Order: sequence, then structure tokens, then C-alpha cells
Amino acid sequence: MASAATLSPADTEKLSKLKAAVSGLTQISENEKSGFINLVSRYLSGEAQHVEWSKIQTPTDEVVVPYDSLAPVPNDPAETKKLLDKLVVLKLNGGLGTTMGCTGPKSVIEVRNGLTFLDLIVIQIENLNSKYGCNVPLLLMNSFNTHDDTQKIIEKYKGSNVEIHTFNQSQYPRLVVEDYLPLPSKGRTDKDGWYPPGHGDVFPSLKNSGKLDALISQGKEYVFVANSDNLGAVVDLQILNHLIRNKNEYCMEVTPKTLADVKGGTLISYEGKVQLLEIAQVPDEHVNEFKSIQKFKIFNTNNLWVNLKAIKRLVEANALKMEIIPNPKEVDGIKVLQLETAAGAAIRFFDHAIGINVPRSRFLPVKATSDLLLVQSDLYTLFDGFVLRNKARKDPSNPSIELGPEFKKVGNFLSRFKSIPSIIELDSLKVVGDVSFGAGVVLKGKVTISAKPGTKLAVPDNAVIENKEINGTEDL
Repeated sequence: MASAATLSPADTEKLSKLKAAVSGLTQISENEKSGFINLVSRYLSGEAQHVEWSKIQTPTDEVVVPYDSLAPVPNDPAETKKLLDKLVVLKLNGGLGTTMGCTGPKSVIEVRNGLTFLDLIVIQIENLNSKYGCNVPLLLMNSFNTHDDTQKIIEKYKGSNVEIHTFNQSQYPRLVVEDYLPLPSKGRTDKDGWYPPGHGDVFPSLKNSGKLDALISQGKEYVFVANSDNLGAVVDLQILNHLIRNKNEYCMEVTPKTLADVKGGTLISYEGKVQLLEIAQVPDEHVNEFKSIQKFKIFNTNNLWVNLKAIKRLVEANALKMEIIPNPKEVDGIKVLQLETAAGAAIRFFDHAIGINVPRSRFLPVKATSDLLLVQSDLYTLFDGFVLRNKARKDPSNPSIELGPEFKKVGNFLSRFKSIPSIIELDSLKVVGDVSFGAGVVLKGKVTISAKPGTKLAVPDNAVIENKEINGTEDL
């Protein structure tokens, strides 16, 4: 532990007690134990990276490359096959659909036409593999929360031409704030005693699982990492081609920031390196500046392309010291701490790292049922597993949609629509209270529909509502 030298005597004692307690936890591997202790000692030594605001520079087009400037992909299918044979697709599949009222992995929520996120991902890769005769494998990084369910679900893809591999990210014990001891060593041995330490853990976990060495030995060179709930994160040959030609070890896809994305991390040039700047690192007096879209015009989509040999080199050297994100929680009244890292923060450790400023269509995450409404509507169509935007919509941005708590869970959301309304000409929709929608409804412009407390409001079949505020049946 290099950082142990900077610890105060009290913290040194905390850490040695923690080590002793962790060594007795039989549920996790030696790799996980040392990874966890390493993270805690870095956190205690306070090596949090403070950014000097005056040193921040806006990245040039060499550092954040405009997507339009990428060279076209060679027309020759044999060349395309060569490119794709170097690629692995990895989806971050550790999240549960709890915020949307689902049990099990979020990737099994139905998105469109009865197909789930995972179905769409598999269909996309199947099509690539059959079109070019290549072998792009799919890796799913699960957490202990999603592992068992995912193993069952992927059985159904047995007959597909996609090799599917799964591995688990690390399992770390939650830290009790009061005495810095692991929650599981105090008798909390169920799932609540543990946590998965964020997607920054993808790099060590790839290595520890043996998958990294296996992929490198098969001649794979790049991994495309993305959240399983981002429907826009599809394989892009132009990006892959650019990275291979320019020997970029790491690429983060960024996209122009709108007012809806003010909290997203952004890329900056800092002391000669490209670096991710997250809102948590911003000094209080600069938060408004960070959130404005004048100075920081792009944000991180969490679509990342990374060279496999570079990952191996950096993990083996223990060089990926990403910023630590402390995440305080409470378990049955006990205050605990989860220390996490983010994969995007690793950008500054790789050679020739770049951002690519991609079209907004590559960022289509489904975080809530309001996002589900967008992707299930006529704003999008489905083609070969790709969710494509309807060209009939003239406005490049999507309508803003606010649904009340009655729509929060997927089951409740679905039960309130006979069919998803047409929203091609919608600017904004706000729904409050116990509202349900008939079939064939068309919404245009700015629409607010609110049912008074204790009353039900049903929008009739085939209603066309344009620039209206509806507070009761009399307004329909």
C-alpha cells in the first residue's frame, strides 16, 4: 500500500482493524479483499483529486474529435470483417430495475414489440456476425444482484450465432461509518451487507475473471463498453476503424449537452491530458458554471472503447487510480459507506486517449418510464434490433416528458395506456394524478393533463390534444 504512508495514526489503526476483519470474510476472493482494502486506504489518505479551476481548458478537435470528421469505413466486406474480428461488446448489466418497479436485471424490461434490452443487443450482434461472417462476442458484466437471473435468461440465446460470456464484478462489503468495520462481519451476511463498487470496477474484474487474457489470446483488440439500458449504444464501425488506425487506447463518446444533461460528466484538457470532470469534483462556487451549456458543451454518454492490452498493462501495474465516489447509505438504521469508481474516469491513464463527439442518437438511455414512453412511441421504429428515430420528427431534440408517481412502475405505466400515444409533434407532456389513455391518442405541442385528487381522468380513444391544459373531463 503506497498510500499508507500518508495516513494518520488513527486511520492506520482503522485500516489494520479493517484488514483483520476482511481477511475473515469467506464469501469473497483474495483479489476482492485486496481491491477493497486498496480502495479504502486510498479514500482514507484523502487523495481525492482536487481540480484547479484555472487550469481547465476546453479540449481541441484533436482531443475531442468531431464524429463528422471520421474517415469512412472501407467498402470491402473482407476489410469490415477484419475490423469486427478485433472487437468485443461488453454491456454493464449489474443494475436491477428496482427504480422502475421490476425485480431482476433491468436489461430484461420489454422495450418494444415484446423485445427486451438484452434481446435487442443480441439481435444487433447476430446481424453483424451473419452479415460479415465475423465473430463478435457479447460479454455481460453482472453484479451478485443480477448474476443468477442473467444465467437463466441467456439460456434462450443458446441457438444464436453470438458467443455470450458473463462475469461478475467485484463484491465489496459495506463499511459501517461508526467504526469502519465491514457490515458482513457484524452478522449482516445477506445481500444487504455487500455492494458492487461501480462500473469503474469493469477493468480489474475483466482481468480477475480470466476473460481479459482469453480475449487477447483470441486476437481481440478492443472492447466496446456501454450501459445495457442505452439503446443508442450500437457498434459503430467508423469509430472502431478510427481507433485502430490512430492507435488510441481509450475513447469516450460524448455528445452535445442539453439542459436535461446538466449533471453529466464532461471532458476537459488538464495539465496536458484529457480528463473526465464530474459534478462531484467541482468546487461549490463553480457548480453553476459547470451546469451551464456555454462553457461545457458536451457530456459523457458512458459509451467507451478501450484497448484490451492497455487494460491488462494498467491493471497489472495497479495504475488505474480513478477518483473515488463515496456513496452513503443506510441499512436498517445503520449508516454505511459504499466507495465506488466510474469507468469514464480511467481516461487519463491511457495513452492517446480521445473523446469523439457523436450524434445524440447514440445516447438513448431508459432510466424511467418517461424514457420508455419515448422509445415505445411512434418517435422510434425497430429495424434489425436497432431503435431508429422517425424522420418525420423535425425537432432534433426529444419531447420532455414528466409522468406522476402513478406511472413510476413499469406495470402501472403499461396498464394506463391502451396504446402509446403518437408524439411526433409533441414538445412537452406533463401528467399529474390518476390519468389513463385510450387507444390512438395524438399529442401535439405543449400538453398538461392533471386529474384532481380523488378523481380518475380517462383520455378517450382517438383524442387529439394540442397545446392544451386539461384539468377534468370537461376540458377534453
